[in-house]
Amino acid sequence: MTDLIRSARVRVESLDPAFDAAAAVWAERLNLPLGGEAELAMQLGPGGLQLVDLALDAPGPVRVDFVEGAVAHRRLFGGGAGQMIAKAVGLQPGIRPTVVDATAGLGRDAFVLAQLGCSVTLIERNPLVAALLEDGLQRAASDAEVATIVGRMRLVCGDAIALMSAWSDEAPQVVYLDPMFPHRDKSALVKKEMRLFRPVVGDDDDAP
Repeated sequence: MTDLIRSARVRVESLDPAFDAAAAVWAERLNLPLGGEAELAMQLGPGGLQLVDLALDAPGPVRVDFVEGAVAHRRLFGGGAGQMIAKAVGLQPGIRPTVVDATAGLGRDAFVLAQLGCSVTLIERNPLVAALLEDGLQRAASDAEVATIVGRMRLVCGDAIALMSAWSDEAPQVVYLDPMFPHRDKSALVKKEMRLFRPVVGDDDDAP
């Protein structure tokens, strides 16, 4: 198992027999056991891929959804180019910079930038988080309303420092950084995600 999946024991499982074969593929890709004793599970079902804490008192699962939920609300009512993130990367009338989101996480900031017209390369070094992102992007690509947006998003799994050191494509105009830990947002949703991800992601020790 990769050392980027930290201390927690993680298994892969399907939520329906129809997804058994696809779950086996994910288990092989992530080098994780298919079933067995575990603390966390990467589950595959009709709603896509999700990560869940198997403890009895744990919060619900986390998955990437660019079509519905909080991301959809932000897409429809988030304030467009007036948002702080838009100003931070230099959006102006007629100017849509190319962006590398070097700490992609669950892709929400990258999705906002792509919605506003930027081409965004998402870099995520943790394989489990990258798998959730990949699954979310694939599902969104089949939705008529957001397919064009995610078409401007490209996911790369790996360490951003190493990848950018060997960058062969045209240099991005902006490198965006928002490390996962520590996180200042105290919303219930974020706290649930932070609790779930900390055992597998660890601290962003190189954030400074």
